[in-house]
Amino acid sequence: MKTDERPVASPCVNVCALDEQDICIGCQRTVQEITRWARMDNDERRAVLKLCHERAVAAGLVIG
Repeated sequence: MKTDERPVASPCVNVCALDEQDICIGCQRTVQEITRWARMDNDERRAVLKLCHERAVAAGLVIG
């Protein structure tokens, strides 16, 4: 991460509950992604956000 780059913000929306696949119904992160978030660099965080969006689209929560 560049030293002048701000950390990518967490997608947490304070709706913390896991579905049958252990995906948070609020932010669409896996348990592993949630627990690792603080130790991820911005590139990793952006990759997780992309996966969260793809999960939300697949679940019909947002339109692609």
